[in-house]
Amino acid sequence: MFRRVAIIGGGAAAATLLSELLERESPQPLQLDWFTGGGTPARGVAYGTTSERHLLNVRAASMSMFAGKPRGFLDFVQGDNPAIAGTDFLPRRRYGDYLEAEVARALQQGKAHGHHVNIIPFAVDALVPERDGITVIHGEESHPADAAVLALGALPPQPLAGVSAAALASGRYVVDPWRLLANAGALQPPPRKVVLIGLGLTAVDVLLELSAQWPQAEFVAISRHGRFPEAHLHAAAAPADDGAALVEAMRDAPEIRHWMRLLREAIALEGTEWRAIVDSLRPHLPSLWAELSPEQRARFMRHARWAWERVRHRMPPQIHEAITALERDGRLQRQRGRVHAVDVADAALQLTVGHAGTTHLLDADLVIQTVGLETDLRRSDHRLISQLLTNAHIAADPLGLGVQADSDGHLRHGDQYWPNLFAIGSLLRGTLWESTAMPEIRQQARHLADQLLSND
Repeated sequence: MFRRVAIIGGGAAAATLLSELLERESPQPLQLDWFTGGGTPARGVAYGTTSERHLLNVRAASMSMFAGKPRGFLDFVQGDNPAIAGTDFLPRRRYGDYLEAEVARALQQGKAHGHHVNIIPFAVDALVPERDGITVIHGEESHPADAAVLALGALPPQPLAGVSAAALASGRYVVDPWRLLANAGALQPPPRKVVLIGLGLTAVDVLLELSAQWPQAEFVAISRHGRFPEAHLHAAAAPADDGAALVEAMRDAPEIRHWMRLLREAIALEGTEWRAIVDSLRPHLPSLWAELSPEQRARFMRHARWAWERVRHRMPPQIHEAITALERDGRLQRQRGRVHAVDVADAALQLTVGHAGTTHLLDADLVIQTVGLETDLRRSDHRLISQLLTNAHIAADPLGLGVQADSDGHLRHGDQYWPNLFAIGSLLRGTLWESTAMPEIRQQARHLADQLLSND
């Protein structure tokens, strides 16, 4: 077993792994160094929001932190309000409360088992991995560890190509929407015309919050296909079967066009709810992704990713209704197109947008980048990731989906895998594809805890 473990990252994935380890009894007490990077430990970016408008996009019954305690989150919220149902979509703020409470409980449990936890509210600057140990460096201090886990979540967002230095320097092009939301009230006077680049769940959160804080503002949202994520049904749709026949048919011919045809045929069956088909595939997605060749993965990213993401990552029905109301009231317009450039023009920003072989110009008081998770290590300015790449301690996924790793989370260097350097969560998208939501992360945390405590 690894007795000294460094967990790097302050969000839900790190908190879940920490709690899994502390709940276990082991022959030797653990020494856990948790580098949270500042902020409130456990909440991270995803659950650090305080807005009641920002809801989980998974029903309460499916959001337990632990694979072995499926009612965990539901029991927590029903302790305050027994009327809450497992099918409800609750504020993400409440999930952050739950994560904090579970970590506090796990710390007490770990103390009873003789484990020691050192919570370090700093980011890690460098790692020096070797076969028999790892040195973790922050500032002038170094910490020895037997193993380390990268639980960084999404990387810091980077400006899109075509955004000029002048646009960035103006302060009117926002790369990090969450930082803006935390300080939107301080922006005076409020902007009258706001353009969002991207139409995923991040854009939905931004629109809901800013349309309430800036009631006079009008919004334009641009994406390649001009479509928001689909919505959940008010009532959960149970799968008609376990999807085994569809999965086997997909395994027989791992080719994206064939898979899309199989999905269309399954959905076309009379009485079939497409959401049930999509959800039945979820447990099988990592193994299906592993069946695809690099060429087929690249084809999926180019042609099918946008369609899959909008049906897989859906918004709660009440959020869909709120977005629909913004459009109906004329405060929100959607446009199809690609943003080729953003530059300063007089007192505003000017976007060059291309669609169907033509381009047009669009002016805005404020432009917000809402393109979702950043997982491309090659574009990142994250200090630790840059150090690890520069020193060839890790390798970037060729499609920009995090790190190269095996299915157990061991990170690759050269043609080998480190026995003691792991990742968990969104950095594993290139290996597992489905690796960003709590139902998957809790399974990863449980499996990784088993590995770290194994005597093999």
